[in-house]
Amino acid sequence: MLDWLDEAQLDRVGCFQYENVDGARSNALPDHVPDAVKQERWDRFMEKSQAISEAKLAAKVGQVIEVIVDEVDQDGATCRTKADAPEIDGNLFVDEGFEKVRAGDILTVEVDEAGDYDLWGKPLTAKS
Repeated sequence: MLDWLDEAQLDRVGCFQYENVDGARSNALPDHVPDAVKQERWDRFMEKSQAISEAKLAAKVGQVIEVIVDEVDQDGATCRTKADAPEIDGNLFVDEGFEKVRAGDILTVEVDEAGDYDLWGKPLTAKS
């Protein structure tokens, strides 16, 4: 699976550790994977996923993209690209030049920083 993730280079991926669910027939199966093994597998998967995400976002530094403003407060604007789902995928943060920006605006920004899951940028233009 980890080798396949390297090959596939998926933008967004997550995983969950198996746990019994009330009424599921799989609860009665023998030889469940121990919790420590589940945790170790989850950690390895998420580490790989994070590294892929970080590399893909780093490649966006210097690019000009359009974002949707989700929220504005005294610290800046929280935005997302058109490909990002609100409250699920990463954000693009604008922490300067956001004073006239409102939620719902479309901004053209230049990406100037990338993290593991989020981007930061400077606004170039805004459309309400």
